[in-house]
Amino acid sequence: QVQLVESGGGLVQAGGSLRLSCASSRRTLSIYTMGWFRQAPGKEREFVATVSRNGAITYYADSVKGRFSISRDNAKNTVYLQMNSLKPEDTAVYYCAADRASAAGVSAPHQVDYWGQGTQVTVSS
Repeated sequence: QVQLVESGGGLVQAGGSLRLSCASSRRTLSIYTMGWFRQAPGKEREFVATVSRNGAITYYADSVKGRFSISRDNAKNTVYLQMNSLKPEDTAVYYCAADRASAAGVSAPHQVDYWGQGTQVTVSS
């Protein structure tokens, strides 16, 4: 079992920035491809960003490309999502995700082996 705990969410004005963190209880987080997903009220959970096991490969949803940046520190068993130029449409609960099988990235909910509990991000206009 892998426990993932997100932090860093909150309320921010449009144009502002937030940095989300996802800490793992497992000391071998490096064996998992990691990702961030989000879910707005009344909508399905959607892919935001993913990073490969060694951090060399990243991939983003078109809606956040150029504004968000995913990274990981395997020594600290932590994954980050830096969110800049936030928009009201970025408002959602953000979830950290871990996938054991894929090598390069996790971009679909059905691929995910473990989820965090989520952290709320609210962007006011």
